[in-house]
Amino acid sequence: MNEPLSTAPPRLPRLGRLPSFIDLMGNGWADADRTPDLVPGAADAAAAHRELLSALHPGRPLVVASGSAPVRSNDTYYDFRPDSDFLWLTGAAVEGAVLVLTPGGTGHDAALYLPAPARPGGPDFFTDAARGELWVGPVPGLADWRAALGMDVYDTAGLDAALGRLRDPLVAGAPVPGLLARHGLAPSGELGRSLADLRMIKDDWEIERLREAVDRTVEGFAAVTAEIPAAGGGGGERWLQGTFDRYARTVGNGPGYATIVGSGKHAPTLHWVRCDGPVADDELLLLDMGIETRSYYTADVTRTFPASGTFSPVQRQVHDLVERSHRAGLAAVGPGRPFTDFHHASMEVIARGLHDWGLLPVSVDEALSSQGQHHRRYLVCGIGHHLGLDVHDCARSSYEDYHGRAMAPGMVLTVEPGLYFHAHDLTVPPELRGIGVRIEDDIVVTADGSDVLSGELPLDAAGLERWMRAH
Repeated sequence: MNEPLSTAPPRLPRLGRLPSFIDLMGNGWADADRTPDLVPGAADAAAAHRELLSALHPGRPLVVASGSAPVRSNDTYYDFRPDSDFLWLTGAAVEGAVLVLTPGGTGHDAALYLPAPARPGGPDFFTDAARGELWVGPVPGLADWRAALGMDVYDTAGLDAALGRLRDPLVAGAPVPGLLARHGLAPSGELGRSLADLRMIKDDWEIERLREAVDRTVEGFAAVTAEIPAAGGGGGERWLQGTFDRYARTVGNGPGYATIVGSGKHAPTLHWVRCDGPVADDELLLLDMGIETRSYYTADVTRTFPASGTFSPVQRQVHDLVERSHRAGLAAVGPGRPFTDFHHASMEVIARGLHDWGLLPVSVDEALSSQGQHHRRYLVCGIGHHLGLDVHDCARSSYEDYHGRAMAPGMVLTVEPGLYFHAHDLTVPPELRGIGVRIEDDIVVTADGSDVLSGELPLDAAGLERWMRAH
């Protein structure tokens, strides 16, 4: 009697289990260029940053991890972006990496643990979609990074043993899942605050990186302005968002945060990142955009344009008030002044203007009091923040060390007042509903005042109209 034929589908060969195929794939490859993609000066800047951190925690082991790309869906991932603290201390944008600072001598000895690349010679070369060079391209090895960074670099295979030798380390960054649990460790708020406080004062190398980010962002504004007619013709907000994001990707890593393009009634929405509406010729167009360069420092700039090229009288009325508020904020930036000075200066101008328009139910003094704040119905956000490797930089600092600290040379911050009259806000007259205006500049505090990095973009309504005609 014949055996029944199997109806099970045949299994495809598992290439990583075939010795002959492994041998075939391990040979016949020329050397590839595996030079680390490092911005000039990054290694020296990171070494100086490590010394600053070491001085704050003498005798204490420190561990900072780079993190890993988050899952987008199923087995697809978002692009990897290293933890900012890790990047500040190493200059290396490597996924799954860990910096270990061990007390030694008068400071700390630095050791960087990186996943070894999966090169020809083993099955991971062609089976590991996350590390295999056949999937991700040539990757710098440990020796390549050691030469580029000027520090000890080891395989993460030895990381568990290295962590096991540490006594009571402080941990920051974004360790791979399970790493801390294996060693009974937890993220340290103390170390996170130390790093945030140190990163508030930018060195000359960092300020130049931020200046570059702002310059590229201004170019991006020009590219977007040129496309406003195409957006009005049917491309809409997404066309302008895509224009800027494409430019950001071309000259840098991409946008430093989700690009905001708000036309008409969308402009008053503070974080309008959906960008799925039309661009109407008679409406205002709020553009909040910033390019993250290849050094990972980002800009954060906002201007509000009339899509037609000319402000209407009521649009200009709102823009002029925000401009006066903005200039008052810029004038309040300087060394030795409380960080909150520019906030209060801008808010006072806004409150007085709204009172003159009859939109405040109380006096200006009562609105500006800590128990009032009525004017902030139309401006609920703050007036500015620190800027650097993160668009909202140094966020782990305490209130006292952030808002309660005096401005100092090397701080880079934004000033960004606005007015946001939502289309469904019945407390404002019909002619104001649906108007949103924000002006935002990036400023570095200097020894004798401040320097507006984004000053190439005009502030006033007439200047913006000329900018549109020129671009």
